[in-house]
Amino acid sequence: MISAEQLHTLEPHTRQAVQALLAQVQQHSTEIAFKQALIDKLTHEVALLRRMKFAASSERFASTLTPEQKSLLEETLDTDLAELEREIERAQAGDKAKDKTEKKTPKRTPLPPQLPRHDVLHEPADTICHSPGCGQQMQRLGQDVAERLDYQPGVFSVERHVRGKWACRCCERIVQAAVPAHVIDKGIPTAGLLAHLLVAKFLDHLPLYRQEAIFERAGHLIARSTLAQWVGECGAQLQPLVQALADELRRHSVLHADETPVSMLKPKHLRDGKTHKAYIWSYCTTSLNPTKAVVFEFCETRSGENVREFLKLQTPQAWQGTLVTDGFSGYTATTTQGVTSAQCMAHARRKFNDLWANHRSPVGRQALRYFQVLFRIEREIEALTSEERQRRRQRKSRRVLAVFHRWLLAQRQLVPTGSATMKAIDYSLKRWAQLTRFVQDGDVPISNNWVENQIRPIAIGRSNWLFAGSLRAGERAAAIMSLLHSARINGHEPYAYMKDVLQRLPTHPASRIDELLPHRWTPAS
Repeated sequence: MISAEQLHTLEPHTRQAVQALLAQVQQHSTEIAFKQALIDKLTHEVALLRRMKFAASSERFASTLTPEQKSLLEETLDTDLAELEREIERAQAGDKAKDKTEKKTPKRTPLPPQLPRHDVLHEPADTICHSPGCGQQMQRLGQDVAERLDYQPGVFSVERHVRGKWACRCCERIVQAAVPAHVIDKGIPTAGLLAHLLVAKFLDHLPLYRQEAIFERAGHLIARSTLAQWVGECGAQLQPLVQALADELRRHSVLHADETPVSMLKPKHLRDGKTHKAYIWSYCTTSLNPTKAVVFEFCETRSGENVREFLKLQTPQAWQGTLVTDGFSGYTATTTQGVTSAQCMAHARRKFNDLWANHRSPVGRQALRYFQVLFRIEREIEALTSEERQRRRQRKSRRVLAVFHRWLLAQRQLVPTGSATMKAIDYSLKRWAQLTRFVQDGDVPISNNWVENQIRPIAIGRSNWLFAGSLRAGERAAAIMSLLHSARINGHEPYAYMKDVLQRLPTHPASRIDELLPHRWTPAS
């Protein structure tokens, strides 16, 4: 840096040039310092948001938030993170890179061809050529077509059932077609309206008061109490179908089980405006099973007795098979009644992932490498048959597990008592036989992630439903969700499935109820 004394010794024109250069250097230094401060600020915000995102998935953090707070947090976290990362990139890359990114425009995808088209014609008012001395009729060369996507909110229509009366003059006899059977006898809703109501509530997480407002904007006000009555009657009518689905589930030898809490209004004699914790239990076949089915049960408690009742373990029809679960003691208690326990390897992995994410523990990092190898093997053999899958597991996974187990035993002797590392190691060692059950049976999955994916929409819906009004209301909701989610995982459009079932159910023979199960359903011709 040139000093003031040196600057005065220079020629006037040279001194002016040097001063201009120094001013530019100072300006650039200020800009660099500002950008660096901005980058540091944005980086700090990203770190905080990532920490919040990780905490939002933990049960401890989630328990401190109201449903509304949790919903808002989860909705905005990913968006905020993406925006902050873009700002950091723009600040690091400079103005030139900013201009380049702003010039990029997303490519418009064609509109789906199956959507109905309505042509709006635009033609010149006059097709006579008005050029001087011409006056000829113009010839059509073709046309330009521009497509715009339109949407019309739900529009009500009235389905009029006209039953003609026929009379015989001689016999004075009157003949008239019978009234078609409906799910709600003498009610006004069609199967289509009821199906929409159920899908909106239990798949799209729209509570009835919101649907009431939507219907009012569409031109017809239906009282919330009426909507609730329709939902209740549908749940009662669908109960035999759900029971058949549960019976179908119990015919399979490997099942998943999981549970999630929901709020329930206290019984009438104890109501003080407060709720207590109830649970929705989920049972389903594995992702490896060609039969895709899930059944939800609403229960007032988290007692393991609920599992035993669903599996009918205390009856002559007791289920015998392998139950894939987490480490909850309510599930492990079923092993005394003939059930084989297989526990989730992903839950064991999470313990070590916490060690690595929170403390950068070398033990956690090494354990994650073992888990990575095991899950990579599962991805490679997923499409194989059960027998081939078992052979691959015996040849590959068993070796990895043997090394992993010896390593866990060695590390257990080195870590301090009561530490988080010790708890993570003990979690796996105490459940090692259950965690490694998948090696012995090609039909048993390595984790419980499949059923957790099925129960996740219910966790999303909790922030909208607020609470269940009663045990009976919760049971009806669980029945409807069982059918809708089973239809979804079988690749059916839930609305189409539910509408068809509600149309056919009143006249469908009870002996053939299995035909309406989601994994066997075919649309009526």
